[in-house]
Parts: sequence; C-alpha cells; structure tokens
Amino acid sequence: MPFGIQFMARSISEIQASIVAAKAADSTLAGLTSSSQVAIWLLWTWVVATCQWTLENLFDAHKSEVTGILAAQRPHTLQWYVTKAKAFQYGDTLPADSDVYNPIDSSVMIVANAAAVELAGMVRIKAAKLSGGVLAPLSSGERTALTAYMGRVKDVGIRLQCTSGAPDDFRLALGVFYDPLILDNSGARLDGTRATPVQDAVNAFLDNLPFNGLFVLNYLIASLQAVEGVRIGEVVYCAARYGSLPYTAIAFEYVPDAGYMLLDAAYFLSNTTYTAHGPI
Repeated sequence: MPFGIQFMARSISEIQASIVAAKAADSTLAGLTSSSQVAIWLLWTWVVATCQWTLENLFDAHKSEVTGILAAQRPHTLQWYVTKAKAFQYGDTLPADSDVYNPIDSSVMIVANAAAVELAGMVRIKAAKLSGGVLAPLSSGERTALTAYMGRVKDVGIRLQCTSGAPDDFRLALGVFYDPLILDNSGARLDGTRATPVQDAVNAFLDNLPFNGLFVLNYLIASLQAVEGVRIGEVVYCAARYGSLPYTAIAFEYVPDAGYMLLDAAYFLSNTTYTAHGPI
C-alpha cells in the first residue's frame, strides 16, 4: 500500500484475497492451480497476509499514538490550555524551565473539568473540581495557585483569566401529562421504585452535559419524553443565571457561565404540575 494514504488495518482474509487475485493476474504463476486448502502456494499467501496484517495494525497503533501526543502538546490552541489546566497539581511546584511536573502525581490534580474560551484580548479558563462526587468551584487558594501555574505554562504574550464559579442556577417549571397506570399525581412511580423520576431525568440531563457545553432546550424536552409514564412534557418556564444577576429566560439554548448548572429543586417541585392523560 503506498505511503501517505490514510488506511485502517485490513483483515487477514482481505489481504490474502488481494494476494490470490494478484497471483491470478500474473501469467508467470499460472502453474499454481491447486485449490487444496493445504496447497503450499496457498499456505504461503496466508503467511504473508498474516505478516502484512500485523504490520498494518502496528502502523495504525503508531499513528494513533503520535496523533494523541501531537494533540496534547500542540501550543496555541484552546484544547492545549484545557489539557494544561487539568494537569495542574495543587501544592506542587514546577521544575525550573519546565511546564511539566516531576514527578507527575494524579492524586493532587484537583481540576476535574476545564474549558478555554477565547475573549477579546484574552483566554478565559473555566475550572471546576469534584467534591463529594459532584462538580464544585475551586477554593480561593486553589484558584490563586491555578492562576500562578497557568501563568508559568502559558504562551508568551497571551493574557489569561482563570475563573471557578458556583454552578449557574437553573430554574425549570413543567406541565407533565402522565400515564395514570405508571405515575401518580405527584409524579412518583406507582410501583414505588422512584419518587421523582421526572426531576431525576432533568438532573441526569444536566449532569451529562459536556463541561461548558451548550444546553439545548429541545434536547431536554426529548429526554423528558423518554421517561416512562410521561405522555407529554410541556416547558412552562426555563431560565438560568450566574452570580447574583437576574434570571434570563432560555428560549432555545444557553451556555453556563461557570461551565455547569444546578437545578433549583425547590422551585421545580413548587412549580411543576402533573395531569393524568390517556393514551396518545
């Protein structure tokens, strides 16, 4: 196979078939006519095909490894800054003239999620850690240390802003039309397995959003429709805010300022209604 062509390793049978086809097209090999599965010439095609298959798999593995290294080390990209932020080791110092810790200690890598956003004249780094299994903001001291670290590893001339905020507040009110054979008028399952399946689905949807990912209202509605017992899910009110700013209604989509959102459970429970509905 010519060098420079993109390919994935072929199967041994595919390679052997191409060798047999090449043999059939070569008149000098016309004497190789035995069709026995143990014919010497056919066994040799299998041996060569196996060697070629091994080589192609090694090429694929090498290409994947090199691509991964280049993606992680490429400077001047937003993903490069994300990779560096996640490599931050709280309480450790960098060796002189190096942007890589020695030794590398994953136990003190506190940045669980990060995003890099290009703003006018600067790059903003959003970061969050895990606390009790859920995303949470870095402490003041942790954010100060992260800022100092990113200042050491960043490219010359790039202005950085490192932030780590509490999750954006997410308010949602629904009108749920439900199957009375599955749910009751509070939204609980009749079989007793779940008390708040609709609220659980909303929380799961928010948890599964990529960090700093786009929240799409239609996708949330689709996930609600997939809840067993929900006939129709109507969004009555949907809004979000960060910090102490007023809530902003979400008509179609929203990117959380902190990179992640948290459902206002009290508001949801107080403003979501359940109405029995027959089969659709």
